[in-house]
Amino acid sequence: MIRIEINSLSFLVKSNISVLEACKYVGINIPRFCYHEILSVAGNCRMCLVEIENTPKPVASCAAPLLNNMKIFVDSPLVKKARENVLESLLLQHPSDCPICDQGGECDLQDQAKTYGGDFSRFLLNKRGVEDKYCGPLIKTIMTRCIHCTRCVRFSMEIAGLDCLGTLNRGGSTEIGNYISQNFNSEVSGNVIDLCPVGALTSKPYAFKARPWELRTTESIDLTDSFGSNVYINFKESEIVRVLPKVNNLINESIISDKTRFSYDASKSQRLYKILIKKETKFIESNWSFFLDLLQKTLFTKKVLIVINDELGLENASLLKTLSFKHNFSLKVLNNKESFDNFNFYLNKNLNKIVDIKKESKIGLIFSTNIKIESALLNIKLRLKNINEDFSLYSQNQNYQSNVPISFINLNFKKTISFLEGKHSFLSKIFISFKNPIVCLGSGLNLRGLNNFQFKNHLKNLNASSIFLDIKLACNSKGLNFLKIDSLSKEDLIASECVFAINLDNNEQIAKILLNCKKEIFWFNSHGSKFALKTNILVPIASEFEEEKLLLNLESRPQKTLKTLLNVGNSRNLNSLLLFLNGNTKSNFYSFLSEISSKPLLFDKFNNYFLNSVQFIDFKFKNINYLNLYPIKSSLEDFYLSNKTSKNSLTMIKCSQENRVSVNNFFS
Repeated sequence: MIRIEINSLSFLVKSNISVLEACKYVGINIPRFCYHEILSVAGNCRMCLVEIENTPKPVASCAAPLLNNMKIFVDSPLVKKARENVLESLLLQHPSDCPICDQGGECDLQDQAKTYGGDFSRFLLNKRGVEDKYCGPLIKTIMTRCIHCTRCVRFSMEIAGLDCLGTLNRGGSTEIGNYISQNFNSEVSGNVIDLCPVGALTSKPYAFKARPWELRTTESIDLTDSFGSNVYINFKESEIVRVLPKVNNLINESIISDKTRFSYDASKSQRLYKILIKKETKFIESNWSFFLDLLQKTLFTKKVLIVINDELGLENASLLKTLSFKHNFSLKVLNNKESFDNFNFYLNKNLNKIVDIKKESKIGLIFSTNIKIESALLNIKLRLKNINEDFSLYSQNQNYQSNVPISFINLNFKKTISFLEGKHSFLSKIFISFKNPIVCLGSGLNLRGLNNFQFKNHLKNLNASSIFLDIKLACNSKGLNFLKIDSLSKEDLIASECVFAINLDNNEQIAKILLNCKKEIFWFNSHGSKFALKTNILVPIASEFEEEKLLLNLESRPQKTLKTLLNVGNSRNLNSLLLFLNGNTKSNFYSFLSEISSKPLLFDKFNNYFLNSVQFIDFKFKNINYLNLYPIKSSLEDFYLSNKTSKNSLTMIKCSQENRVSVNNFFS
């Protein structure tokens, strides 16, 4: 620790950092455009100027090293005037199109101009225009707004590993672009949208959708892979408009993959809204009361096989396992055969974490996984380690195009066993000799007869300091492994009379396994598909954005998603349905409501209630602490809510009719 003075106040900070970082650590904000925590220092925007004692002119704080007993002034008149001049020069050629700019409302240039800029400009000439560049179908460019901070250039070179962006020309003709027009072909290209401090690089799918002050935000977890990136979900009314990264230095830092950022629009297509039961060749609409009776009869009279995938939440999987013991039916997961890992607790000292990648290590081994595609962020972390340290990567895979220097090795089964025994002439030697080797294991090992858990045990015996990262394709593979749910086999299909397909995707594996079994199939899913049309009953359940999930990522870290949207149509949370099957009081009460009315009790975000086809109902129940209500869109002109009797009694009146529905002893 060294002693410094900032604005005549003394602080103790760690050494080997810049002046800007020291000010940030003590809580003093210094404006910047080119500096970013995950990028190298450029020092070309000059917005972070500070005054240092015994220096003739202001200094760029992002590039100035910290010295002992240094005296720094961050708000002196000289610094304020310097920042005002810098902003004036940046705004000389900048267009005044804030009202139509997608960055408006969350633009760094807007904020800094308001805080540190002047109130007039001395520029009287015409502003220049710059041709927009093509960066692919995801990134929208308006390069006239660019202030040449070079964040996108440094990101593409240092993190994405592509030389597709650079600085062209000099002086007043400087512009950012690609010398040869091409796509920004990277799994993490969308992060330049967040990095750009102005509206030069924005999201094409988000263009003209909403303004930041119109959006509501919830925190959630990425469900597209097993990495478990933390994200913010922005939605307007009942539509998700974008997904942004949430900073978590233990997992994804401030980066997310393009699959995470842009895959939200898939939740809107082919949604299931109603319960459909097939009679002969046509589907007929049904209601929940009829379906719940049918469901209970099926559970008690037939041999049921429940097939789930690795994206089902830990709570729902646990309820299904409880039901399997209660009703004596089979619960299987649709994945590769794998023995159960005994070290699934996140706090277990035997389990390695993602942050362990930062430990001092010389080599890394990748087995049976294309890490660039299956875990893009883990690939980025290994790339940064390769750039900043003496780190070599070896991959036991087919050769693929990678942005990390990788030596591809080709081991047959016999040589792989030799390596596990420590007898391989080259690979065993380097694996044993170096400390903290990083081993990434893919799910493809199971297809080759090598179990991941046993594989890790053998390598742990060779080098106890090894760091293991078990890469899964689904977001909750570790969670289902933790619950010890077996994989589906042909014997299970033969022994069953009815199949419940819960949350399965429409892929070739499912079509091959289930369509050929010729059993009665219940399709529980938020979305329909070509395969779903060949099943017997379609049951709409809540999508991933409409319910909460508890998940275990590849390091077995428990994380929970939050409910973002209200349920649509006649869909219900799978958790509520499973509670009903377990005999839960809340779900029984809701089932009673469904039997009374052809449509269930509905609720929207404006606190409006609606019961259809009901003249008068007076519910007098005791021991009811919670009522699960479901959404519709309605206007405040049609319904209003009044509280006339007491705090625990609600009365709803529909204005167009005289039907009054009172709900007594209702507790929210």
